Amino acid sequence: MTAPLTPPPPPREPSPNGGWQPPAAGHAAALPHDAISSAPPGAQGPYGSPGPYGIYGSYEQDGPGMKTEVREAGLVAVVVALFGALLGVLWWQLAPSVPLVGDVVDNSWVVYFKDSEGEQAVGVDGTFTLLALAFGLVSAVAVFLWRRRGGVPLVVALAVGGFLGSLLAWRVGVWLGPTEDVIAHAKEAGKGVSFAAPLKLGAKGVWLAWPLAALVVHLALTALFGPRDADPYGQQGEAAQGPYGVPPA
Repeated sequence: MTAPLTPPPPPREPSPNGGWQPPAAGHAAALPHDAISSAPPGAQGPYGSPGPYGIYGSYEQDGPGMKTEVREAGLVAVVVALFGALLGVLWWQLAPSVPLVGDVVDNSWVVYFKDSEGEQAVGVDGTFTLLALAFGLVSAVAVFLWRRRGGVPLVVALAVGGFLGSLLAWRVGVWLGPTEDVIAHAKEAGKGVSFAAPLKLGAKGVWLAWPLAALVVHLALTALFGPRDADPYGQQGEAAQGPYGVPPA
C-alpha cells in the first residue's frame, strides 16, 4: 500500500526586475522566534517594537513609569505648597486695612468698625483671590514646562499643592498681620483711636482659587501644546503601501 502523492507547490517565477516574487497569500512563511528576538532595539513593526512575544504582541511603555510619576507628583505638591508662604507675605502687604475703633461702655471695652459701610473687608478677600489666581497660573505653566506629558498624578499633585499653599498663605498672612486680640489692641491704641483689624477671610471658598486656576490652565496647556500620540491607523496604512507606494489593482 503506497502513500497518496501530494503535488509539490508551484515554483516561484522570477519577476521582470530580476528578483523573485513574494509567496502568494496563504503561503506566507512565519518568522522564527529567534529572528524576532534577535532584531535590533530600534527595529519596529507596524504595531511597535519587537518584544519577547513578537512584533504584534509587544507593547511600548508610555511615559516614565508610575513610580517615577508618583515621586515627581510628590515633589510638585511640596514645592507648590511651600510657595504659599510667599502668597501670604504678598497678601499681608497688599490687602487693604480694615479700620476699627475701641470704646468703653459700662466699664468694658467694645470694638466696632470705624466705617460700617466700607468695603475694605471685601477687598481683603479680593486681594487674596487675585493673588491665588496668579499663583495658580504661574504654577501650572511651570509644571507644564517641566513635564509636558502631564499625567493624573501630576495634575492631582498640582491641585493638592495649590490647596495646601492657600492654607499656608492664609495662616502666614494672619500671623504677620495685626494681632487677633482686638480688645488688647484697642486698649493699646486708646479710646476712640482707630487701629487695623486682623487679616481675616470672610469667604473660605477663596482657598479653591489657586487649585482650580492651576487645573484649568494646566489642562488647557496640555490640550494645546502637549505631545500627541501617533495614529496607529496611519502607521498601518504606510506599512501596507510599502516603499514603492500602493500596489496596482
